Amino acid sequence: MKYFLAILWISLCLILSTGCSREIKDVNLVTASYRAADALLKNARDLMEFYSEKPILVASFVNIDDVQRSSTLGRTLAEQMGSRFTQKGYKVIEIKLRTNSVFVRGVRENDEGEFMLSRELQDISFQHDAHAVLVGTYGKGPEMVYVMAKLIRTQDNVILGAYDFSLPVGKNTKKMLAQ
Repeated sequence: MKYFLAILWISLCLILSTGCSREIKDVNLVTASYRAADALLKNARDLMEFYSEKPILVASFVNIDDVQRSSTLGRTLAEQMGSRFTQKGYKVIEIKLRTNSVFVRGVRENDEGEFMLSRELQDISFQHDAHAVLVGTYGKGPEMVYVMAKLIRTQDNVILGAYDFSLPVGKNTKKMLAQ
């Protein structure tokens, strides 16, 4: 009987431990954004140092499955990376405060963000004498969101630097991704 109860107890413990889903923890988004910005600047250092006096434009990161849509996460990532560029001594232009030509309002409610459209890129960069633009996309998986950030030279759309990273989809990140 003791043997039977011991096996029953062990079986119950195993069932309960495997049946419970683990909670995914968010990472510090500021730390992750700053790390990505630092990596981008490091990747493009030679080219960016030459143009350090010219501004960088920042556009909201967009959903890779629908590039006309952003989210709180996409806008926050762009804002934080732009902040880091400023902290590193680069001139950053806040597009949404300067011009309406890049601000796109979508068909659905809350479908907005500063999107860099290729046909407008050279006009906007010329208007602001900008050397580069920070753009990014993100794709959501079941447990991770994958972020791709690029610094693109506005003159000819050449990628100066790129950095890919992932964020766990915890409670905060999930809410920021919600459309």
